[in-house]
Amino acid sequence: MNKFEQLGLNESLLKAILDLGFENPSEVQEKAIPLLLEKDTDMVALAQTGTGKTAAFGFPLIQKIDADNRNTQALVLSPTRELCLQITNELKNYSKYEKGINVVAVYGGASITEQARDIKRGAQIIVATPGRMQDMINRGLVNIKNIDYCILDEADEMLNMGFYEDIVSILSDTPDQKSTWLFSATMPQEVARIAKQFMSDPVEITVGAKNSGSATVSHEFYLVNARDRYEALKRLADANPDIFSVVFCRTKRDTQAVAEKLIEDGYSAAALHGDLSQAQRDGVMKSFRGRQIQMLVATDVAARGIDVDNITHVVNYQLPDEIETYNHRSGRTGRAGKLGTSIVIVTKSELRKISSIERIIKQKFEEKTIPSGIEICEIQLLHLATKIKDTEVDHEIDNYLPAINNVLEGLSKEELIKKMVSVEFNRFIAYYKKNRDISTQSGERRERSDSEPREFNNNGAVRYFVNIGSRDNFDWMTLKDYLKETLDLGRDDVFKVDVKEGFSFFNTDPEHTDKVMEVLNNVQLEGRRINVEISKNDGGGRRDHNGRSGGGRSSGGPRREGSGGGSFGPRREGSGGGGFRSDRNSAPREGGFRSDRNSSAPKREGGFRSATPRTEGGSDRAPRRSESFGDSPRPRRPRRD
Repeated sequence: MNKFEQLGLNESLLKAILDLGFENPSEVQEKAIPLLLEKDTDMVALAQTGTGKTAAFGFPLIQKIDADNRNTQALVLSPTRELCLQITNELKNYSKYEKGINVVAVYGGASITEQARDIKRGAQIIVATPGRMQDMINRGLVNIKNIDYCILDEADEMLNMGFYEDIVSILSDTPDQKSTWLFSATMPQEVARIAKQFMSDPVEITVGAKNSGSATVSHEFYLVNARDRYEALKRLADANPDIFSVVFCRTKRDTQAVAEKLIEDGYSAAALHGDLSQAQRDGVMKSFRGRQIQMLVATDVAARGIDVDNITHVVNYQLPDEIETYNHRSGRTGRAGKLGTSIVIVTKSELRKISSIERIIKQKFEEKTIPSGIEICEIQLLHLATKIKDTEVDHEIDNYLPAINNVLEGLSKEELIKKMVSVEFNRFIAYYKKNRDISTQSGERRERSDSEPREFNNNGAVRYFVNIGSRDNFDWMTLKDYLKETLDLGRDDVFKVDVKEGFSFFNTDPEHTDKVMEVLNNVQLEGRRINVEISKNDGGGRRDHNGRSGGGRSSGGPRREGSGGGSFGPRREGSGGGGFRSDRNSAPREGGFRSDRNSSAPKREGGFRSATPRTEGGSDRAPRRSESFGDSPRPRRPRRD
């Protein structure tokens, strides 16, 4: 007996459920469906992504809709157009045996006139993104003043994306007597505020602990130097030959850069971000669902619409700015009761974030080391042997066997196996036998005390001399902000900034040294080349009346005016998140991975060449504040050479 029959659903819905292959309801479905069918009530459901929330509100909603009434009776709000289209398609599948029910998707990037026309023909259920819905209300193209049901799906993500005002405005245009169902993975203050303002004594359903992670997802982190982040990603992919994954980056630029580099190195990869057209996004997602793509590199915003089964890994190439977002990322895997793995590639300066995430998801991370070249070769060799063993023989080759036997005559079984495996395997041996180990051990996780400022916890830090100072309109705060933007580093990664008239000093942790030297020595400020050198001044000298350290020049040799820093590696085009113009003939790259076009990385067969255009600029992150600090105006952002 199908357990959905015990939830009170009618025959037409049970028939659709049978067609969809659903057998047992998930926990959130088992709790929500009977409750919503029994009475009209407001409800808050807290459950992780991938737990079946669409069916939890979709089945009772369809059963409550009056198919003979062509007016709009229900509004479903979702954060992205992909999720909007996904919910629309699922509701249509659920209602396939309900005659007369019409579901219309309303989202940006498509004709608003056609969407208004579809609604006018009769749409009992509208599924919409907040921005487009507000636009239609403002134009008088839709009437939701008499709806009976309003569903907020992925409410926390909608508010994270800045839709608070739109949601408040839309809900204010709906009747007070409607039923409001709010579904969310987490319960931040803004979601609680919405619930308090627009819901009346809501029933609360919680699947698992509040804000916790899914029990079917294991969490791992790998500690590397910043310059080895991309190499670590490749090794993790090589160590998991059957990987089917979403790789998360913070910005659109980094997403495009990492995807292009993976494709260049022969991996089946593509980018998904907000600068792609709807047609391009649809094409990428179709290829991903068809497993033509093994590694989908995405921003958090674009990934909200990803609902693909059997994703084996989520890879956090960069941790999100908001720790709570990690929960949404890891929810892409371990769905429908299957096991999944969430991987974080992290530097020493980010280790404290791991502990913060553990507190939120109420699960522990396992620290692992990046596999060595020998380990990867062994994994790939066994995978290849298994693949050969499991390959089905097409007997059409029988006609060619005599000729093949003639070519291979004289080879023993052992020699034949070695040669056959070497055809595929030699490139891994050639690549990894000369590559160094990139693992970094944390030993004991570094967690600074909340009472200890970052500026004074600098044991082992590297101090730099740079030839810009107060005469370039910098004070210590604006220079720190400028360095973070230019180097694309975190809030705590630049510290002990000491500004003099014609030069300054600052510190970073050692893993950022290569990046600092390479990037800053190729930047111009107001037409003057910036020069940075490693200083022997540890920043601990005498202090002036403002508490800033004294100390003079760098001891790292004479100041090289006009030096290009050529010994520090190739010029970097387009820092991830830095906002510089990207040379169209050179893929931008992030955070220190080497963009050498002649890379000797082993090429993976069947690489999917994304049809998506290379992008310049653009970020899913909020823009940085442009106002100046104190009396010093913010200097103009420099251009690349």
